[in-house]
Amino acid sequence: RNFVPAEELFDVSTSPQPKHRIGVAIGDQVLDLSVIKSLFQGPVMSKHQHVFDQPVLNPFMALGYEAWTETRRTLQRLLSANESTLRDDVNLRTRAFVPQSSAVMHLPADIGDYTDFYSSRDHATNVGIMFRGKENALMPNWLRLPVGYHGRASSVVVSGTPIRRPSGQMRPDQAKPPVFGPSKQLDIELEMAFFVGGGNQLGEPIPIHEAHQHIFGMVLMNDWSARDIQAWEYVPLGPFLGKNFGTTISPWVVPMEALLPFAVPNAPQDPQPLPYLQHSDDYTFNINLSVSLKGQDMANVANICRSNFKYMYWTMKQQLTHHTVNGCNVRPGDLLASGTISGPNPESFGSMLELSWRGSKNIDLGEGLSRTFLKDGDEVTITGYCQGDGHRVGFGTCMGTILPALQH
Repeated sequence: RNFVPAEELFDVSTSPQPKHRIGVAIGDQVLDLSVIKSLFQGPVMSKHQHVFDQPVLNPFMALGYEAWTETRRTLQRLLSANESTLRDDVNLRTRAFVPQSSAVMHLPADIGDYTDFYSSRDHATNVGIMFRGKENALMPNWLRLPVGYHGRASSVVVSGTPIRRPSGQMRPDQAKPPVFGPSKQLDIELEMAFFVGGGNQLGEPIPIHEAHQHIFGMVLMNDWSARDIQAWEYVPLGPFLGKNFGTTISPWVVPMEALLPFAVPNAPQDPQPLPYLQHSDDYTFNINLSVSLKGQDMANVANICRSNFKYMYWTMKQQLTHHTVNGCNVRPGDLLASGTISGPNPESFGSMLELSWRGSKNIDLGEGLSRTFLKDGDEVTITGYCQGDGHRVGFGTCMGTILPALQH
């Protein structure tokens, strides 16, 4: 299914062996960990080799930080040039490696709960200006805490799953009653998300100095949004049907340990957060992100956004700690998302709402074509990577295609 060594994790299902299996990406191959589970002989994993027989990552995530680290070290050793266990055993190699081209990716975990934050200052400011004006762009609480809401886990889908255009209530003309119909302002949201590893007990918050031990790894995310449905419904309780019809994630889970070399200084926070949200270590990452769109009316793919995860104001540690500070329990496989990732320049805006400035200007796609929001048949792909000195850590792709609304 999905997992973590040098870089990434993912779900695997192949035609001769249709069972979902945890695997690791090695070049253009998938290493099936269920085949080599007996090679994990460390003090933690020697007692828990069975987790690699599971169809999802949750049991492995639940083992905690020491198990993840030990597993990654074992894999690095097994895959090193000087290690003969896999290299010289042709039979084992044949059974353990599957070509990525013949693998089918699945959700890497059973997602019990999904929370979406709103942690990009540029995005929150842009949306605030559109709807409330420049003087009231940020609500009074925004600089004091990581604002978030509980999303819908049942409609989180893996990359490649088509997304049906939603229908719902809208009120395009404020002088007239609301109407029902397909959304005309279907949008994307460039996001990233992290999976919770080890959870916490109900009533026991996760302190910020321990938060990193509960953050397993990251994926790309597109939180599809129907802006016209959202605008009419969201007062006073927040997003509902404008969001919960579909959220796409990439199948690759990149473990946090693989991202540590790409850590950059956290965004300056003024005013200083309350003590429970303060941490001095860098936990923001230089992850290059891009969004491309390919419509049925287009000969070529158009890039519509280039952004970076480093633009986030609130860190993942702060998000997780705030989420649990009241005693809320999180569980292995829970998904916590960043919110739309926008940078300071228009080309780094992570939603069509911002790129078109609420539909007031066209987004140029080349070929004489443009968009303000998504059309049926549009295929949207998010990609992400970290660039090191001579090596790259990739997140794969997060892709979805818009299907026409059902007729009501």
